[in-house]
Amino acid sequence: MATTSPRNRLSRRAARSRAHHTAGTGPEHDVESEFATEAQDAEISVDTALLRDVLAGAYAEERRASRELIKDERFHHVPGRTKEEQRDRTFEALKSLAGSDAVMAGLPTDQGGGGRPGAYVASFEEFVLADASLQIKAGVQWGLFGSAVLNLGTQAHHDKWLPDIWDLKIPGAFAMTETGHGSDVASIATTATYDPESQEFEIHTPHRAAWKDYLGNAAIHGRAAVVFAQLITGGVNHGVHALYVPIRNDDGQFLPGVGGEDDGHKGGLNGVDNGRLHFTHVRVPRENLLDRYGHVDPDGTYTSPIESPGRRFFTMLGTLVQGRVSLDGSSVVATRAGLAIALTYANERRQFSPVQGQPERTLLDYHRHRRRLFPYVARVLAAGFAHEELLEAYDDVFSGRTDTDDARQDLETLAAAMKATSTRLALDALQECREACGGSGFLSENRIVDLHHDMDVYATFEGDNTVLMQLVAKRLLGDHAREFARMDVGVMARWVADRATETAVNRSGLRGLSQVFRDSADPRRSVNALRDPETQRSLLTDRVRSMIGEVAENMRGAGKGSPEATAEAFDRNQHRLIEAARAHAHLLQWEAFTRALDTVEDPGTHQVLLWLRDLYGLSVIEEHLDWYLSHGRMSLMRGRMVESYVDRLVTRLRPHIMDVVDSFDLAPEHLRARIASGAEAQRQQEAADWVAAEKAAGRWPRSEKGGTNR
Repeated sequence: MATTSPRNRLSRRAARSRAHHTAGTGPEHDVESEFATEAQDAEISVDTALLRDVLAGAYAEERRASRELIKDERFHHVPGRTKEEQRDRTFEALKSLAGSDAVMAGLPTDQGGGGRPGAYVASFEEFVLADASLQIKAGVQWGLFGSAVLNLGTQAHHDKWLPDIWDLKIPGAFAMTETGHGSDVASIATTATYDPESQEFEIHTPHRAAWKDYLGNAAIHGRAAVVFAQLITGGVNHGVHALYVPIRNDDGQFLPGVGGEDDGHKGGLNGVDNGRLHFTHVRVPRENLLDRYGHVDPDGTYTSPIESPGRRFFTMLGTLVQGRVSLDGSSVVATRAGLAIALTYANERRQFSPVQGQPERTLLDYHRHRRRLFPYVARVLAAGFAHEELLEAYDDVFSGRTDTDDARQDLETLAAAMKATSTRLALDALQECREACGGSGFLSENRIVDLHHDMDVYATFEGDNTVLMQLVAKRLLGDHAREFARMDVGVMARWVADRATETAVNRSGLRGLSQVFRDSADPRRSVNALRDPETQRSLLTDRVRSMIGEVAENMRGAGKGSPEATAEAFDRNQHRLIEAARAHAHLLQWEAFTRALDTVEDPGTHQVLLWLRDLYGLSVIEEHLDWYLSHGRMSLMRGRMVESYVDRLVTRLRPHIMDVVDSFDLAPEHLRARIASGAEAQRQQEAADWVAAEKAAGRWPRSEKGGTNR
């Protein structure tokens, strides 16, 4: 399979493309070509079959298999059902998924599975098209509960529990989050105290704030849980570790010492039985400690292959990065679905006649409608290309090909940046799609509002997005500091001098003034500069580096003071750091989009994707135009040309946008939205035929305004 996989086919295609294509050169970057006629634009066409393969990525075969599987209506969300009915239906659907190729891909080969972590995540992401509750419940069972046993446990744990977990004989919960400590896992209060006489751990919840909360499978279906607790042995707290803890008997009743309650009705994902758990001196055997990174001997002696407690903690949590990777991908899938519904409707729905007597125009023929939706198409493509690279990095680490500390840290940072960015994109895009469809978009039968409700919590679980961006920002700040540490005194002195000069130029407006002189002779120069990939890259990169540099200067010396002073300095600069992390994520997505262009040889498809890449980069720049202008990174003329060129791009993309939507490869069974079924086009045709018949029969009344009757 290795010689024919989608990954290798794309790699060969990219290699051939790179042999003759260099970004920033070629006819598409000629000044005159930018002002080509509409007739020339009309000759461009998209190879939808090719683009489908490009968008499906390295795991195209697995994605398509999952999409075929979930065409079955047993897996589909049905609006209007009670919480209890949704939970029952979702659990039955989960049983039907157990044993499927999509699920088995995540089980190790020595347990009879596929041993392909990347393929599993790619397959799992597609379940959101059937029912987001099904996707999340599957993620809890196999992606969190099962993966915790797999990645934190040893072979004995695998042999004992993994087969029944994957067969759904042991439905389980992932008991990490506590009511009192959401994203602050290191501070959780639940304890696991070792008793050497009985060779057991005693799991205990000391107070109400320590209850495990928001846990999928906890309210009804879970029979066991992977519980995260402070491991205490010999009077020493060795930090957070995970233990396998049975919580219910075969009749569904809590075991002695285990208690809990239902989280109740939620704003979305009501097919998932979220609940709370607490433990009162619950004892489990010593062997139930998932001890890949921390082992306790019978006499209570603690050992770990990782000496540093901090590094051990982050290594353990890093093994659970799969959740963030999958949320990134499923957000891309959901966003594509929402855009497919809204754009299909906009391409058929007619509203208002610009001139009396002429047919009404489709919504997509209005520039404002294109302006509100097309940039989201560009953004979801960028997010999708970046996700494919994240998925490749994830598979490289968890397959063991590149399982190093550096690779894991890079993966964790990349997953945090992409998850936070794409889940925010999904919410923003779905809201815009809802509004763009008017009242029809508010009906549950058209899916968009339900998708938005279900996606809402994606922004805060598996890591609150703001906290994740702090993680990314700290990494950027650390890289900045390490770069300084490698400089000798002479290099650092020159950097400080250059920085001072750069600041003076920016604050004086000289940078912007020089652009005015270069741009004023011909606006085409501004346009051509903006569409140059190196210009876009420089603008996006400069924003990240400048913001991190400013924060580093603001915090200079803070580390030499008290811990309180350091924390206060970080807190003062937190907003700037988070904005820098967001800018960094946008840069990563732009670069992924640019690399993806190298895999496309068909000229028409390449050109349309190039326009969409430019639309992505420039829409991000336009969103933050105030920063570029206030920091002297762009002249006023060039700033105005950003808006002008974005307008130009959405116009050029109008004839091709539905081909791009078609390349999303979403069947009617995946969208299940009446306004995307062709019903609107049929209704419009029926109305037009009726008017034509009335006029032909002479029954059409005259307008009191006079003139041609409509």
